[in-house]
Amino acid sequence: MIRRIDLRGTSVPDYRAVVPRADFDIEAAIPAVHEICEAVRTRGVEAVLEFNERFDGGTAGDDIRVPAAALTAALEGLDPDIRAGLEESIRRLRATCAAELEHDAVTELGPGATVTHRKVPVGRVGLYVPGGLAPLVSSVLMNVVPAQVAGVGSLALASPPQRDHGGLPHPSILAACALLGVEEVYAVGGAQAIAMFAYGVGPCERVDLVTGPGNIYVVTAKRLLKGVIGIDSEAGPTEIAILADDTADAAHVAADLISQAEHDPLAAAVLVTPSEALAAAVEAELETQVAATKHAERIRTSLGGAQSGIVLVDDLEQGLAVVDAYAAEHLEIQTADAAAWAARVRNAGAIFVGPHAPVSLGDYCAGSNHVLPTGGCACHSSGLSVRAFLKSMHVVDYSRDALAEVADHVVTLAEAEDLPGHGAAVRVRFDR
Repeated sequence: MIRRIDLRGTSVPDYRAVVPRADFDIEAAIPAVHEICEAVRTRGVEAVLEFNERFDGGTAGDDIRVPAAALTAALEGLDPDIRAGLEESIRRLRATCAAELEHDAVTELGPGATVTHRKVPVGRVGLYVPGGLAPLVSSVLMNVVPAQVAGVGSLALASPPQRDHGGLPHPSILAACALLGVEEVYAVGGAQAIAMFAYGVGPCERVDLVTGPGNIYVVTAKRLLKGVIGIDSEAGPTEIAILADDTADAAHVAADLISQAEHDPLAAAVLVTPSEALAAAVEAELETQVAATKHAERIRTSLGGAQSGIVLVDDLEQGLAVVDAYAAEHLEIQTADAAAWAARVRNAGAIFVGPHAPVSLGDYCAGSNHVLPTGGCACHSSGLSVRAFLKSMHVVDYSRDALAEVADHVVTLAEAEDLPGHGAAVRVRFDR
């Protein structure tokens, strides 16, 4: 069901070349996505409706905006237990977001000379929530809560129309929007949703920033339109890596691999271990557990794909090097002294420490955010947080005396760069 990659006794200069990775070819998707984005830019709502019909079965009438009554009805019809789970997830996420909220920093460089590092929320944000193979209601929370804590003044959310729900997004997604007070919701999915946000189409005014995960078409649209809009990251199909030794419970490890594999046939599930006994036990557990799951076919496709595997290593030191090179979206550490190994990890979207912190916890109720960098991007990018919704500005405030103190330096440096007008802009303040 899942292949093995044996790195024991080998010397690999770059583990990125040998770790499992999905064939996620954005370049191949660019022509089709460019056509979609151009159609939305030039033909507006008409094009959006055509793509909704082609890809998602159409919307409810010709209005792409979800009626307020539908949001209210969805919340009223929400199962009380689901509502309780959402409310607890919101409470925990708000707490962690508030803790990481940055404040203005003022630096006094001398009498009358200050530079303030000011944090300003983005003005308007478009939030994307997938709804294809699974209605990701939790992604509503992960997008909306940090934006609200950051102080974003205008939020719009898009999620694909569902044929089974009258051309509206899934009711649980609408209910979560209502619960969070998000009133501007659109029944639009895929690349056309990102283009709608970027260009401003019909009732949807253009946004400054788009956040949220999606399929290859969503990710490609974000790449193509970056510059027209800001983006959080190119978050594609989910992935989990587990660094484990012989202290790990094989049933736990198998269940955690399955939990992410059920997202998508392209989802990646990777176990890195020095224990051949654990590898064999996990393989046996996968056979048993997958057979009992609802989405067995999807999971088997994911586990059997090139993006998944069990990587055998000499020891945990080599294992740490492998997972750092892999830079997983989600990384679990199931080893003896797991916290110490986790502290040495440099590249991961989020780290889950020990036997009682499965990735599923982070997907819903840990208080962390599950919109995370995929495809190895965790080596340079971070997960979605309050910081994604804030801009930084330097505010420079100098008195005449403070400027005089550095005026000669400014003039000298300006002349060194052959930009005499720069120096003159300082001199003119003292020559008269």
